[in-house]
Amino acid sequence: MSNNFYQKLITEKHIFVMGILNVTPDSFSDGGKYFSINSATEHALEMLEDGADIIDIGGESSRPGAEEVSIDEEISRTIPVIESIFKHKPNTIISIDTTKSEVAEAALQCGVKIINDISGLSDAKMLEKVKKYYASIVVMHMQGKPRTMQESPKYKNVFDEVFSFLKQKIELSKNFGVSSIIIDPGIGFGKSVNHNYELLRNLAKFQTLETPLLIGVSRKSLIGKSLNLDVENRDIATIILETDAITKGAKIVRTHNVKNAIQLKRINKLLTN
Repeated sequence: MSNNFYQKLITEKHIFVMGILNVTPDSFSDGGKYFSINSATEHALEMLEDGADIIDIGGESSRPGAEEVSIDEEISRTIPVIESIFKHKPNTIISIDTTKSEVAEAALQCGVKIINDISGLSDAKMLEKVKKYYASIVVMHMQGKPRTMQESPKYKNVFDEVFSFLKQKIELSKNFGVSSIIIDPGIGFGKSVNHNYELLRNLAKFQTLETPLLIGVSRKSLIGKSLNLDVENRDIATIILETDAITKGAKIVRTHNVKNAIQLKRINKLLTN
């Protein structure tokens, strides 16, 4: 069985827009806003109407200082929403944002096509689930865990260390028989503001890994700290960073503001045709 989404991702020239759907009470940008099945479904349908290519559903907050939730709790938050979205839009490409192979499998059984693993395959069984269901895997770099990752991030050379980590995970995945891999340098995950900008300046170098690159900068604290902006006022800076990222090779933009990202996608298509 082939992975149709991944084939499309690697063969089509244009970028893909991934809309963020947090079904959590405590995410940094929209915690609690889409915590019910109805409100979450409605927001997903709005993002799809706006043009989102992928809906990324997360049931555990990854904001700095966030507490971990149990497997059962994460499943109970995400699976009913996934089922509800598929009931309305059966062909939706859905990604599950999870670090737990049990949650991943529950989502894959429902028809989810992508596992977005911010822990970079910390669960030894994650690749097994991805392979079993012919899914795609997003492998992200994070130093530490969400609860403590921003306390004192340290690197000798942040780009070299993140690049080396992702290269190793690509090789690990391919050796396991998983080739539908997407990489994410993990902006804001165990990195200082300077670390984040160092990675963003050097994004183009990740193209040498010959693996689609996902970038997530939407409304993040590096914007707030750089420009002294509250979360609700970070969308202009977000689209500026997203634009810069796609000029350096990013293939997927993970964002809260799908309307802005779709405008970026359309303009980019006109410029690159």
